[in-house]
Amino acid sequence: MGHTEADLAQLLHTGPFHLALRTALAVRGLPLQRVQHHLAHRGVKVGVTSLSYWQQGARRPQRPESMKAVRALEEVLQLPDNSLIRLLREDAAARAEVERPAARSYRSLVEASGVVEQLLAELECPADGGLHTVGHQERVRIGAGRELLGRDSQQVVRAHRDGVDRYLAIHRGDPGCDPSRVEVRATENCRTGRVRRHAETGVCVAELLFDARLRAGDTYLFSYAFEDGTGGPSREYVRGFGFAGGQYVLQVRFDEAALPVRCRRFAQASTGAPRGGRAELTLSGRHRAVHVVEQGVRPGILGIEWDWS
Repeated sequence: MGHTEADLAQLLHTGPFHLALRTALAVRGLPLQRVQHHLAHRGVKVGVTSLSYWQQGARRPQRPESMKAVRALEEVLQLPDNSLIRLLREDAAARAEVERPAARSYRSLVEASGVVEQLLAELECPADGGLHTVGHQERVRIGAGRELLGRDSQQVVRAHRDGVDRYLAIHRGDPGCDPSRVEVRATENCRTGRVRRHAETGVCVAELLFDARLRAGDTYLFSYAFEDGTGGPSREYVRGFGFAGGQYVLQVRFDEAALPVRCRRFAQASTGAPRGGRAELTLSGRHRAVHVVEQGVRPGILGIEWDWS
């Protein structure tokens, strides 16, 4: 398609941001590699992949470093000052009006919420990642030393905006966990991208890249695992839910050399709230496992706790 200066002027007025950026690149005749080179000369580092995602509308510049790059793009592409920045702000305001499932913050769901938010920011993940879970089956394995060996997850998610192509999985080990030794495995319909770790809290955040870019309303099934085994004795496993959703199944399996004396299901409204909804779970003799099934999860926390003596 042949784009003209008139097309560019119109899009700089009406947006959206990604179409204005794509048209500016076409009108100026600059490939992304050359744009990256010009930005580097201005002291701005940004990847070709990020530039490509921005012009496709798959991702949006949000971090301070990214906004600095957008201002430099205005200069490289010979655009009026703040023209792209203004479109970004207007797009954000419009998106805020789009109806989406009500979400809970990480602060209410994760004890190390500040660390989680920091690692998500490093991965340029917005507070709303564009996905909510409609089905999740999770299997947790406890070893002979009472340690969390690992966990396997199979999830079905639904996109509530266009362009989503990844999921950020969060793992927090037990006290003593060494996140540098935690292994992330993408096992079905995804591949491992960037991984960020925080030694003091044992938090690991992994980017799982999908094999397709989703449109609003699309569902996607994928599987992944965290292999741990680095922490001390494990006494519980918890899962936080930011959105209300579909069915959640949690199974905890114990090594025959280390069986707990009691297991209980529990629920919490938030990390600081008292635990309620307790129910005793019977450990199956042959399979050494307990499980819970929640048909329709609500925002909050659900888990299984156990006693060793």
